[in-house]
Amino acid sequence: MSHLVNFPVLVFLVTLLILVLSVRAGERLVHTRIAVNRDSDKDDLNLVINASLTLLALIIGFSFSMAVSRYDLRKSYEEEEANAIGTEYVRADILPSADAAKVKQMLTRYLDQRILFYTVHDPDRLNAIDRETEGMQAEMWSSIQAAAAAKPTPTMALVVAGMNDVLNRQGYTQAAWWNRIPTGAWALMVALAICCCLLIGYGARQTGFFLFAVFPFLLAISFFLIADIDSPRRGVIRVIPHNLISLSQSLH
Repeated sequence: MSHLVNFPVLVFLVTLLILVLSVRAGERLVHTRIAVNRDSDKDDLNLVINASLTLLALIIGFSFSMAVSRYDLRKSYEEEEANAIGTEYVRADILPSADAAKVKQMLTRYLDQRILFYTVHDPDRLNAIDRETEGMQAEMWSSIQAAAAAKPTPTMALVVAGMNDVLNRQGYTQAAWWNRIPTGAWALMVALAICCCLLIGYGARQTGFFLFAVFPFLLAISFFLIADIDSPRRGVIRVIPHNLISLSQSLH
């Protein structure tokens, strides 16, 4: 399940198939002994169906809210990261001229790597980008640390604090991209959806493709939307690094 939710279209197709089959399975129960007293128990069955659908709606609503909050958090950290890099680029002028030019050059290269983090989707390239980012962070911090040790002044402390913000924002961003809807929440949604489809198929008065397809289709669309918003790299709705790109254009 944890790997499946990284592919929203696959989530839609798999859940649609499972839920359609669940409605069919519920309809098949009508022809068994389980459904002998079906008419007399109609009111109780409707009560169970309504309660199950209400619970499913609540779970889907909560999951959608979780996905949206995580998406907003990723957007917020992208903006904060751009602000931190831009601020440190300006503060680098406090350093001696040679160190300032070096730090600005490294920040420009680092900014390009951060843009690639948002736009590249190939796992191998992402691993290479992460390794290069870590190396550049160590190099930038080493340059700032050496200059601060040579001249420990309050203004130099601003440069050190700015670089610390740059490094921290990258960590916050990475943590936000790892923060996904728990697998248990997905399992609960799918299990409730299957139960609801079984009950709807069991309580249906008529059978036909339209009945068996509409409700599973709507649920599959809901799952697709949640998975799409919750997937940082493979969804249709993605975080585009507008702030980082704008900063890169201004620096170049």
